Amino acid sequence: MSLSQSFEALVPRLETPRLVLRAPRATDFDAYAAYLASERARFTGGPMDRNLAWRAFGHVVGHWVLRGYGVFVIEDKATGEALGTTGPFFPEGWPEPEIAWTLWQGEGRGIATEAALAARTWAYEALGWTSAISLILDGNTRSEALAIRLGCIRESSVTHAQFGPAGIWRHPAADTQGAGMEAYA
Repeated sequence: MSLSQSFEALVPRLETPRLVLRAPRATDFDAYAAYLASERARFTGGPMDRNLAWRAFGHVVGHWVLRGYGVFVIEDKATGEALGTTGPFFPEGWPEPEIAWTLWQGEGRGIATEAALAARTWAYEALGWTSAISLILDGNTRSEALAIRLGCIRESSVTHAQFGPAGIWRHPAADTQGAGMEAYA
């Protein structure tokens, strides 16, 4: 078994009706780098070139090693295509653990909502989190709309040292989050 196969075996695999949430793979990098090179990435650290995208991708993988959890790659069950990332995330400089999401492609189909709900449920159930935030940069109206669909409330504001002004969006508490993974059974 290769090291990458060993890593993938350690990361949980979640499924919803349309999606698989799984470990990041080297084969996901081209889609990730294309997204980060685009103007769409302005709220997630981009645009950036492939060299910086590679470093950012290493951050995605390394988070699993350093924290024992991280963002999953969102894969379309029907096509096998990698669509983005979502999951528990807590890098240095964040005010507290968050549920993060980024769609590289496939917007407007409810994919981010379905994936983020599954990831949040997993964080609450498997990691024992009782609360989470999402840190959303000011002006990112699509992410704000998703936060509202997930039942989040903008709690306060913060100025992140690297990314600038952002809202702290509080997720419903674990015991009140509503539909969980059972909605996808």
